[in-house]
Amino acid sequence: MWAPIYDYFFNSGPFLKARKVIFENLKITAENQILLVGVGTGADLPFIHGEDISVTAIDLSPEMLNKAKNKYDSPSVAFMVMDAQDLKFPSGSFDIVIANLILSVVPDSEQCLRETIRVTSTGGQIVIFDKFVPPNQKLSIIKKIMRPVIGMMGTDIGRRFEQIVMPYAESVVIEENSPVLFAGMYRKIVLRKK
Repeated sequence: MWAPIYDYFFNSGPFLKARKVIFENLKITAENQILLVGVGTGADLPFIHGEDISVTAIDLSPEMLNKAKNKYDSPSVAFMVMDAQDLKFPSGSFDIVIANLILSVVPDSEQCLRETIRVTSTGGQIVIFDKFVPPNQKLSIIKKIMRPVIGMMGTDIGRRFEQIVMPYAESVVIEENSPVLFAGMYRKIVLRKK
């Protein structure tokens, strides 16, 4: 049900331009094991897809996953139905973990980040593109009123990345935290696992 709407809004226009920014400095080689957390309909796959690049792409929605698979069916991409808050991989399995537009939609963003960090190898990168309340900014009255309504549609406009990452300050270094879309509401965050 949501897949066509998701494609229309989040895989084109300003979101497509923002995704290009997210991936422009990411160095991916054939040796890298890559995990896409919340692959959705596959909007990130064109930026990392290649015959020699091994990608594991997970999503909780079989409908979204099927759409991604139909677009980018390749032996180098393994598609799996999985909960981002309960990753079924051994610790340190991936060199690069991409978690775009997922921390704002999962019920427990801290658990999702905990799992993402756990499956990242030491020295590996976690790339995040998502919406968060900008640092040192209060949630506007309108957003406070709209937050529960928008929450019923499956996303939270009131999460703060600084609060989500705080429990894991000993595990990761923030290498980048920059605004990419809508006056900083959407940000590019790059973490390095210690």
